[in-house]
Amino acid sequence: MRDSAQPATGTLYLIPVPLAEDAPDTATQPADVRDIVQGLNAFVVENAKTARAFVKRFGHPRPMAELRWFELDKHGQTDLAAPLALLKAGEHVGLMSEAGCPGVADPGAAVVAAAHALGAPVRPLVGASSLLLALMASGMSGQHFAFHGYLPTDATQRQQKLRQLEQAARRDKATQLFIETPYRNAAMLESLLATLHGQTRLAVACDLTAPSEWIRSASVEQWKRLPLPDLGKRPAVFLIG
Repeated sequence: MRDSAQPATGTLYLIPVPLAEDAPDTATQPADVRDIVQGLNAFVVENAKTARAFVKRFGHPRPMAELRWFELDKHGQTDLAAPLALLKAGEHVGLMSEAGCPGVADPGAAVVAAAHALGAPVRPLVGASSLLLALMASGMSGQHFAFHGYLPTDATQRQQKLRQLEQAARRDKATQLFIETPYRNAAMLESLLATLHGQTRLAVACDLTAPSEWIRSASVEQWKRLPLPDLGKRPAVFLIG
């Protein structure tokens, strides 16, 4: 409960963005999220250009040039004084990732922490998370899991990390999730099949929520007997269990 002596502030809304440009809005965004977006006039975003396109697609009633946009860098840093001043003055602010949920595999966590420090309410909104969708579809443990972001790009270091994740999956009975830059997906899959034991379970989920969505979960031994997918430059989540 908010201290009655503390001045009221605006709310920071955490707005999930569709995972794919061709994903149906109605399938990934509840109607109340659209309503909230249409009522906001200030947004903290990763890229103002793509954020404007999303807000415009959601039918915001005001011209995009009249809205306020505050861009984060890849480390989640920006001059937070302006958006925090808006919150302090009682204006609501939206925080958006490039795709998926803000603050999850996303630099927006620093903005959320600053809002909490200010005493502003933080409201996460319902939407698609590629990590949770991939975990749901993997058939692996959803009771214990860990997300590792991007693995090393150096081949030797990547192989060492994969062995460590495989050991952790066995030891802790915890699903290990990670992502890769899309153009390196094929190299990552090759490394996984060359490094992991045959009985280790591997899942790959790409283009989640899009018409081209593709998911496979099988042992490494089974993967080697099946035609390999063309992951191309498709956003993908990899899971070891």
